[in-house]
Amino acid sequence: MSEAWSGSRSVASIVDGEIVATVEIAAQPERVFRALTSAEICSWWVRSGVFDTREWTGEVKVGGVWRASGMSRGKPYQLQGEFIEIDPPRRLVHTWRPVGEPIAPSTVTYLLEPTTRGTRLTVRHAGLTVAPVLDQTNLGWQTSLDALADILGRA
Repeated sequence: MSEAWSGSRSVASIVDGEIVATVEIAAQPERVFRALTSAEICSWWVRSGVFDTREWTGEVKVGGVWRASGMSRGKPYQLQGEFIEIDPPRRLVHTWRPVGEPIAPSTVTYLLEPTTRGTRLTVRHAGLTVAPVLDQTNLGWQTSLDALADILGRA
């Protein structure tokens, strides 16, 4: 694999009900982990013209709850979940669900691997069984990971 490639990749599978996205970031895993577990999320969890995250709170401990809110297509949205696994700076797992939507919670797993140029971040978002939700979330992860890499530095 070439180390010169700099964009995120995101692949969705309706059969598996999951998204796998990856990006190379020119920052150490500790720095990337901090961006995943703080209000800094508001600066990168976005998709221009579609949604933007304006608030994030979370108690980063196993069983702790996180909440995010913002605007999506001109309407307010809220997401929430619970932290299931926290192993800084290597792994983070939490549930994810839109508040007030008839969608079962899904699970987001972040794997952070050190590289010679920083960190390879892989996100696996599993349990998305509705095709339009899967497709939109897939695009959201790709644009959000690109924004994160732009903010922290491209590898």
